[in-house]
Amino acid sequence: MAGIFIARALDRQRLLQQNTVLETTVTLVESNLSSLFASADHLPSPSRLHTIARELGARAAARITLIASDGTVIADSAGPGDAPSVPDNQANKPEVRQALSSGRGQDIRIDETTGERTRYRAVTTAPDAPHGPIIVRVGLATTQMDRDIEHAKRTIVIALGLVFLAAAAFTVWLVHSLTQPLSAVARAVRRLESEDFTVSSEHAAHDEVDGLADALHQIADRIQTKLAELSEDRAQLLAVLTSMIEGVMVLDRRGYVLQMNPALERIFGISRAEARGRPFAELFRNRQLSELVEATLRSRSHREAELILPLTGRCLQIEASFAGGERDNEACVVLVCHDITELRRLETIRKDFVANVSHELRTPLTSIKGYVEALLDGAKDDPEMAENFLDIILKQSDRLNLIIGDLLELSHIESGRVSFRQDPIDLRTVIDRALATIKPLAEKKGHRLVTFLEDAVPSIAGDEDRLVQVMTNLLDNAVKYTPPGGTITVTAKRASRPRAGDHPAGAIAFTGAIELSVADTGIGIPETDRPRVFERFYRVDKARSRELGGTGLGLAIVKHLVEGHGGDVWVEANEPKGSRFMVRLPIHSGHHGPARQRVPPTQEDLVQP
Repeated sequence: MAGIFIARALDRQRLLQQNTVLETTVTLVESNLSSLFASADHLPSPSRLHTIARELGARAAARITLIASDGTVIADSAGPGDAPSVPDNQANKPEVRQALSSGRGQDIRIDETTGERTRYRAVTTAPDAPHGPIIVRVGLATTQMDRDIEHAKRTIVIALGLVFLAAAAFTVWLVHSLTQPLSAVARAVRRLESEDFTVSSEHAAHDEVDGLADALHQIADRIQTKLAELSEDRAQLLAVLTSMIEGVMVLDRRGYVLQMNPALERIFGISRAEARGRPFAELFRNRQLSELVEATLRSRSHREAELILPLTGRCLQIEASFAGGERDNEACVVLVCHDITELRRLETIRKDFVANVSHELRTPLTSIKGYVEALLDGAKDDPEMAENFLDIILKQSDRLNLIIGDLLELSHIESGRVSFRQDPIDLRTVIDRALATIKPLAEKKGHRLVTFLEDAVPSIAGDEDRLVQVMTNLLDNAVKYTPPGGTITVTAKRASRPRAGDHPAGAIAFTGAIELSVADTGIGIPETDRPRVFERFYRVDKARSRELGGTGLGLAIVKHLVEGHGGDVWVEANEPKGSRFMVRLPIHSGHHGPARQRVPPTQEDLVQP
């Protein structure tokens, strides 16, 4: 841009200079010649005029041409020898026409004689002479001046180029010296963007950029420290949320789900991936739960509610706390869900147990109290009636003692303080001892006792007396609920395949299982009642059970004794009628000696009598 301005300035200077030279020359020539043309009646001879023109042209370093008013050249300093030049008529030349019309004219063109680019300036002189006005034309060749100007331009361009190169080199050096530390800062920022906080100051100069790099380094250190703390806190929070058995869910002020833990996923059957970012009411279509959230958002205070999920039947206690978030995607409400289904079930079991044990104890006590009052009222005076009443009191006392004894035994077993021996046991011996105990009762009702025992059934390790008690209770139960003339079948065989629930007791290796079954042809147990027959005091037909003299604790004792041996017990239907109680006991290998076996507590065991 500077070169263009300089070139234009040179052109303007050249034109101004040429115009000045031409104007001066034409003025001097015109003043020298005007007297010649004004004083004579006739023009001087052409040779003289030619000589004068050549002299003036030599002194002015220009071409001088004298032209008559009709365009004829009178004299020309560029003519050959002493003779005047006789070029073409000049009447049509622009500067001649301008001079004839206005007294002065000018033009720039290639000279026909010299072939050079020439600037012309023409003026008229002796306008009142008899021979008419004479036009004095001065031509100044611009070729050499143009060469000089072009040379000057080239010199200027080269100089400017050198200056530009020097300036560019200096600029590159300056920019590099300025951008190098900035580039280091930019690289550090990019590392921060990629979560790489190992930022160090790469700039050694002590300037503002160095201060910026140091500040950036300090910021990176602080960010790394804060992120490490946040990461640790987040890991601890996630560990707490993940390990919690309570379900936790976080909502923002719009009711959108922000976070939920695995426990809540299990409770509601909704994954965290599909729940996050969605409205709470859209995911959990529960009116009571929606009202709890809305009430918490409205009152900005702690709320509680208890609800039952319609599909799963779970009972939940939900606590909703206001967290204070005022913007979208900020924690506003925190819901904590406690699954109290088992607690409510245990409460029901506890209530049923209290009611049942009270009823079972009250029945014999009421009978004893009634007959004692009858004796006191005078029945003692009748020996036969007194003996009959005392016999009834004795039976009810025995029944009361039996209930209390079973309760104490069951409580003792549940406490885990019962020692189960691990002696080799022949199952045939266990079955024979149980059948010998129950045979008189079976024969009294006309029952047929059948035994099937596989030859390959191995011995097991356990407490023989306790296993005899298990078989005796099962056989006694079968005899009670089988009508006269029925059949009771005892079977012992090796289990054909594993069953869910098989587990070794203690550290003894599990190598297989033995199945014992007691099947009857009695009244049977409805399918809906089978899961509960091992609960204390549970009876399918309460009136019939009390009539038959049962305490309602026999099957509960069986369950705990079998589980104490690492086994399992259940009941199923016996085709075509009756029930079949199944006992599966693990086969153990290793040292058989006395061992203290703790019965694994079940959920019902939490309810102590």
